[in-house]
Amino acid sequence: MEIDPNKWFYDQVSLALVQLHSIEEVLYKGQTKFQSVEIFRSGILGKVLVLDGKVQSAEADEFIYHEALVQPPMITHRHPETVFIAGGGEGATLREVLRHKTVKRAVMVDLDEEVVRLCQKYLPDHSQGAFQDRRAEVYHTDARDYLAKSKDKYDVIILDVPDPVEEGPAYLLYTQEFYRLVLGKLTDCGIVSVQAGPAGWTDLLNFSSVFNTLRSVFPIVRAYKADVPSFGSPWGFCLASLSDCPLQLSVAEIDRRIASRGLTLKSYDGVAHQGMFALPKYLRTELTAQTRLITDSQPLYIYATER
Repeated sequence: MEIDPNKWFYDQVSLALVQLHSIEEVLYKGQTKFQSVEIFRSGILGKVLVLDGKVQSAEADEFIYHEALVQPPMITHRHPETVFIAGGGEGATLREVLRHKTVKRAVMVDLDEEVVRLCQKYLPDHSQGAFQDRRAEVYHTDARDYLAKSKDKYDVIILDVPDPVEEGPAYLLYTQEFYRLVLGKLTDCGIVSVQAGPAGWTDLLNFSSVFNTLRSVFPIVRAYKADVPSFGSPWGFCLASLSDCPLQLSVAEIDRRIASRGLTLKSYDGVAHQGMFALPKYLRTELTAQTRLITDSQPLYIYATER
């Protein structure tokens, strides 16, 4: 069968693996001041957002990613009132945060104002009105610079930034220096969650390096994963804390906290929580064996060979 390359999006999962997504309609394609943007309608995934050639989220399964990123830290924290989000241009991370009635203030800082605008236009189901919530504050500047200049502290900090692509807008948001800054912006029982890249057996460098770098800064760091079909690989996350450990929560306690906050979720609950943190042996071995530290002077670029 002859394949028309104009009707397929080639998503590079790793250096040696590409996933194809059918393109039914291109809704937008362009370049902002910071990155390339494409939004298309897929044959199976619905609308798909692509930044710098990488799938960021798809209508059909974005709830898996965003609940995995947001709900473990929010539920692990006993009473989250203030939340900081770095990135999250689609507004879905903000949406998940604002589901919690305990939240009084949610600050979202995404560098690329045009991406946020495009997502509100073409992907309104991602945010579901979150940008209009009175508790939300949205700023368009560098998240690292914002935190460095701010005197505020937060109960939960969520780092939902693009993968560290060379010359991309986010690679300095994965470094030891940045994580030290984040540590200083947490309240006494504060928790941070990080999207940490692919967690498939073929490509663990980013996940393991983020995990190791966080361990050099935080006293408690736990890795977990979720299966996100549109990404073509299991996806890794890290939760770092000053005091609370997500592994100490029982299934019943997680479900109790979800119910008490009035949450209606599609993917995450007490049973799912246990499964997400129950990593297979090979993955636990790789994570604990990694010695690579990501620093400002030695950043890690996804898809690049080690230097």
